[in-house]
Amino acid sequence: MEYSPPPLFKQGASARAKVVFFSLIAIGLLLADSRMQSLAVIRQAVGAALYPLQMAALAPRDLAYDIGDYFTSLSSVKRENAALLRQQAVDAQLLQQAQQLLAENAQLRKLLDIGARLPVKALMSEILYDARDPFTRKIVVDRGSQNGVELGQPVIDDVGVVGQVTRIYPFTSEVTLLTDKDQAIPVQVVRSGLRSVAYGRGESGVLDLRFMATNADIQKGDVLVTSGIDGVYPPGLAVARVSLVENKSNDAFAHISCQPAAGIDRNRQLMILLVDARPPRPAPEENRDRKDKPGRHGTTEGEAATTTAAAGGAAGSPANAAATPATAAAQTPRTNAAAAVPAVAKPIPLAPAAPATPTQPVAVKDVAGKIAPK
Repeated sequence: MEYSPPPLFKQGASARAKVVFFSLIAIGLLLADSRMQSLAVIRQAVGAALYPLQMAALAPRDLAYDIGDYFTSLSSVKRENAALLRQQAVDAQLLQQAQQLLAENAQLRKLLDIGARLPVKALMSEILYDARDPFTRKIVVDRGSQNGVELGQPVIDDVGVVGQVTRIYPFTSEVTLLTDKDQAIPVQVVRSGLRSVAYGRGESGVLDLRFMATNADIQKGDVLVTSGIDGVYPPGLAVARVSLVENKSNDAFAHISCQPAAGIDRNRQLMILLVDARPPRPAPEENRDRKDKPGRHGTTEGEAATTTAAAGGAAGSPANAAATPATAAAQTPRTNAAAAVPAVAKPIPLAPAAPATPTQPVAVKDVAGKIAPK
């Protein structure tokens, strides 16, 4: 019995022949498509049909790419945000410094303009720190005795008076503000010309006009300037503005409060006025009239000079010649020789001149002898 394989397993053409056949078909299709574009429609239809499968196959890859891009973008955004925040802080600080410099520049320009218009010399200074005493209103500036600062000199800013130098060191000075409780400044009302004295109140930061009558011509809003009568502050500097006026019937004086015009707690740069803050000295004693100085026996130096001159001019009378030395010696005060010599050298003529007698030189000699030794 002959065995034969089923039709399914029957071998046809050889494998090599199949490869050659299909290769030729493929080459022919390629040539036909490249030359005549005959398969373009078929290719588009197949591509459209396979597009969903293609997208489904690429979905895992795209998802992985998207996840990576998300985290990469998030990290990059965080870094950029942090950098922008740092830059914003730097820019804000630079902006504040620029604004501060502009404000200081404007204030310095105003101070220099005021200093150029003042009749006295001025010295620029900068506040270093506030005084350590919490019960006083004082500041310390960076100018001292080495810069020509003296006690009592006024300190101003671009608006008005700030205070007065109360203590000096070689390179720093202590300035007491107007609002200190121990500070006072003579002022004048611009509107009415009324003069008064403004006193500091201390921590409240305001000034008081004390001992003002209830009917005084002063109103709320009046501007107070330095009067200049103290010899310390130049006249016309702004001091304060009246903020409160109270007149009570049971009070002897009015209650007047003023707000300082200067930036007591705001400014950094100040100007020290290099003026002689000491009050004017009285006339020297040697220039005063010596008639006001009493002598030893109740007479004055003028009377002593007159007595001495009379002794020299009345020599023509013999009777008076003998009495002249004793009288002159009794009435002449004990003083220095320099004060007595002019009176003897230039006598006041009380009688006609007469021939000299022996007693005249004795009288002058006795008077000079009693005056010279002191």
